[in-house]
Amino acid sequence: MELKKWLLALMLGSIVEGTILQNGQVRDTNFPDTKIDLVASDFRTYGANASELSYKGRWDSKKVSYWSAPGLVFGFSGDTVAITFGEHTIDKTLIGYRIGGMDWTFTNVTAGGTHLLVSSKTPGINETYPVNPQRFEMRVSNWGYGVQIDKVHVGAGESLIKIPPYERTIEFIGDSLSAGDFQSYEGLSSFAYGVGEGLGETEYYVTAFPGICVADQECWGNPRGQVHQWFYSSDTSWRAAEIWGDIVVINLGTNDNNIANNVSAEAYVDAYKKLIQGVHGKYPSAQVVVMELWLGFYQYGNSYAQNQGFQQELEDIVTYFNSEEYLSAPVTWDGTTETTKTLDTPSKPFVYYFRTKGILQHNDIGPQWHPTDVGAIKVASHLLQYIKLTFGWDLVATGPEVFHETLYWNDQDSY
Repeated sequence: MELKKWLLALMLGSIVEGTILQNGQVRDTNFPDTKIDLVASDFRTYGANASELSYKGRWDSKKVSYWSAPGLVFGFSGDTVAITFGEHTIDKTLIGYRIGGMDWTFTNVTAGGTHLLVSSKTPGINETYPVNPQRFEMRVSNWGYGVQIDKVHVGAGESLIKIPPYERTIEFIGDSLSAGDFQSYEGLSSFAYGVGEGLGETEYYVTAFPGICVADQECWGNPRGQVHQWFYSSDTSWRAAEIWGDIVVINLGTNDNNIANNVSAEAYVDAYKKLIQGVHGKYPSAQVVVMELWLGFYQYGNSYAQNQGFQQELEDIVTYFNSEEYLSAPVTWDGTTETTKTLDTPSKPFVYYFRTKGILQHNDIGPQWHPTDVGAIKVASHLLQYIKLTFGWDLVATGPEVFHETLYWNDQDSY
């Protein structure tokens, strides 16, 4: 996308607090004001490093969140949860939070402020069939913003409870298409989040940031590419001045393919190979899924045709990593150096190619060249089935809300 559009997206949250635009009109969101006076409250307080807290996605040592849809999960007793956000929180950052698998609630949080997120009136509390311990989850929606966790509070006399991580893990490495750029709830409307949450009982990480290339160069304001930045907790945003996977899904190349960034096919292939080498080095047993690119549509005669990029290059990359030559002596990359590993026996093929052609149609792409909310759901649905059929992963999410505010229907029987 154009640089000015990328910068506009970064600043969107500062235009009007809690504003979501849909087709040029303001959506009625009614986000609750959750900020409270900490001094007037009777809490039991835990620090941000409490062992009961489970941080999801990328957070640094100061508990500052980065990349897309990072989260915080923990169990608790009682009916009260509040969080104090640190000074490195970006004011008005939108977070989603909920109990168990209930629908998401959204609120804008403030630096230094304490926000009451669970009370006796919260959906999921004091239900007829309670699940113990009660599970609290918070996710940062804004990909360009972030929060810092300072303190977590529960009711006086109550306690936090550690929630063990799920056994399955999936990570997405991508750009704006994976980060949820231009979608209603950004990170929590992206196809990557939809796959991770839709699988159910799966740890998921969306290491994606708009405008970034796989090649290690400046692209749309990002000073480094994923071949370098993936190895760090922080993203390439202005806020940023160690990693995870059973399955790793890579969707990169849209920005490299843009002539404005002047990335050659050779540079793209070299960087993409090094990124997979890095993944293989960090996660020797991980399965890597390379996603075919989609670059929007153009009118072709009296219909539409899909733009694609680096098609042959991506297929050649997959073939290279599954070749006997590579598997007998794999090369790893740590962000700076390539190292050849000597193996007693060859590794097994571990790189797969997910073809996206035909999943989206021209009206599934919005004016800013990104999927609509429906487009993201379509990609997520197809990728979920691909993962199920290819790796035998059961879909165990059978009720919790995934995408928020997508329940549209017509209740007129004559019109």
